[in-house]
Amino acid sequence: MTASDPSNGYEAIAAEFIQARSDIGSDIVRIWAAQFEQGSSVLDLGCGHGDPNIPLLLGAGLKVSAIDASPRLLAAFRAKFPEVEAACEAVEHSAFFERRFEGVLAIGLMFLLPETVQRQLIRNVSEALRPGGSFLFSAPKEQCDWEDVLTKHQSKSLGDDTYRSILTETGFDQIESLIDRGQSHYYSARKA
Repeated sequence: MTASDPSNGYEAIAAEFIQARSDIGSDIVRIWAAQFEQGSSVLDLGCGHGDPNIPLLLGAGLKVSAIDASPRLLAAFRAKFPEVEAACEAVEHSAFFERRFEGVLAIGLMFLLPETVQRQLIRNVSEALRPGGSFLFSAPKEQCDWEDVLTKHQSKSLGDDTYRSILTETGFDQIESLIDRGQSHYYSARKA
């Protein structure tokens, strides 16, 4: 992430991202969404153009809000989901964190951010969740750095021990590891 490009390179490759995005991971999001009562409020961090997650959340009867820092991706999102409240902004500076939600998800986002921002984002999510609220995010279980295939920007997973430690320190318990059919790793945590 840079001050000049809060989208971490996704604005420049928005069309390629939309074409390349698959439904891998939708099984995890569908199960996660099913835990909420209809009408529960959820926040999607890094929503992109909305597919495949937004239809799953709306289909579960949830009240969805969304954030993405790419104007092109958010324009595609708004064209497809005009009924969903959405903001074009960097997640680390979002006004949505002044509100309260039953659930927050961040699929394909966390590892795009520098370590300090990842840590702060988890704190922000904890503060925005109501007691018993649920946070779902994807990140490799291993501590590693790599170059994003599409953007060529650096990505960083803090690793299982560090993510679990940050989640615990910020008020989460019942931390669960999940794997989708594409072998991507997820963390599901409930706020105590």
